[in-house]
Amino acid sequence: MKIKVIGAGLAGCEAAYKLASLGFEVELYEMKPIKYSPAHKSELFAELVCSNSLKAARLNSAAGLLKWEMEQLGSVCVAVAKKCSVPAGGALAVDRDLFSKAVTEAIKNHPNIEVRHQEVESIDLDEYTIVASGPLTEGALAESVKRLCSEDYLNFFDAAAPIITADSIDRDIVFTESRYGKGGDDYINCPFNKDEYEAFVDALLSAERATLHDADKPLQVYEGCMPIEVLASRGRDAMRFGPMKPVGLRDPRTGHRPWAVVQLRKENSNGTMLNLVGFQTNLKFGEQKRVFGMIPGLQNAEFVRYGVMHRNSFINSPKLLNKDFSMKRHPKIYFAGQISGVEGYMESAASGILAAYHLASKLGRVKEVDFPEITMVGALSGYICDESIKDFQPMGANFGVLPPLDVNIKDKQKRYAELFYRSANWFKDNGFTDSVPEIVLESKGAK
Repeated sequence: MKIKVIGAGLAGCEAAYKLASLGFEVELYEMKPIKYSPAHKSELFAELVCSNSLKAARLNSAAGLLKWEMEQLGSVCVAVAKKCSVPAGGALAVDRDLFSKAVTEAIKNHPNIEVRHQEVESIDLDEYTIVASGPLTEGALAESVKRLCSEDYLNFFDAAAPIITADSIDRDIVFTESRYGKGGDDYINCPFNKDEYEAFVDALLSAERATLHDADKPLQVYEGCMPIEVLASRGRDAMRFGPMKPVGLRDPRTGHRPWAVVQLRKENSNGTMLNLVGFQTNLKFGEQKRVFGMIPGLQNAEFVRYGVMHRNSFINSPKLLNKDFSMKRHPKIYFAGQISGVEGYMESAASGILAAYHLASKLGRVKEVDFPEITMVGALSGYICDESIKDFQPMGANFGVLPPLDVNIKDKQKRYAELFYRSANWFKDNGFTDSVPEIVLESKGAK
């Protein structure tokens, strides 16, 4: 039996790889390089656009728990990410080009996957299909999805951060340090004093923004990838409590904590390019150069990619999908990835694995499993089909979606470790792993 997967992003690649590994013949449809979305530039699969970070790596974190669970389910993206990682403190960040190239090779080299480079214009309700076309689904396919979903089709906007060259920053001003000394010198910090910060806020608030397409529609900014200028408009200190927080850092020039910082993270393995962490933006390119040039140490920064903003589309999953990611009205059609209402690269990839696993169980290839909400994959699956949600918003991995422990543990590190063990033991008891790793808690005061 052949199964169709639409889209070779992270979710589509995971879905295709999982199904192929279970012995199914898979037709993976990808419109690149024939056609590109407004945000994608590479012809490779699993292209990372917004950031090269796959979030926290430690097991007693929500993101770390999710990636561990994905490993037990045979994730190709997590395995590749670990091989293509770049230093990023406690996070798993990757050289995005090496990552995409390796995932593409894994998909194209699998004997059970046939890649078809063509644009899909409609969804056949009689074929088993996983729609993983991504949040930038457009054209005839978008219209087909809208017809399937009726009025329950949502539109948002998303943004990406700029990238600069490492040799264009002023090393006499910036300093390398991770917060609380965690991760060594993985981050480069651009320190602000109070006057510099206030001037930067003024410039950011008055800067001209790029014109968005579909400007006649209400702009609903997605919280998970907030443009920095939108965050600044929420209060003069909003950035200082967000991506520009100075806690855990000390400027060696003054010996004191800066008033605010902008952190730069390696974009590629050799560190020649740097990402402005948390600086997704919709400013015009000239304005980005002018305003971001006010960041201490970046007055002569060379931009290799300016930030961009683009439309993201999601379906209203609680009304449309079951917990297994299949449609309630059309049981042969599954959705996966950001279009299904999960937020984040790894969350999207995980949904691809889950959609494929549940489809395979429906077809009798693997045992049927209802991943409980004590697991991160189960909790995210439960969220996207929770009909009690009135105003559905995309959701990423977080401990808030898990049910509480039976005992109250005040220490967060210990509590999060127990949340990991609870999930990991379920995976072990149900035959997905032979062992549960031990978490070594950080020393008191570290973050």
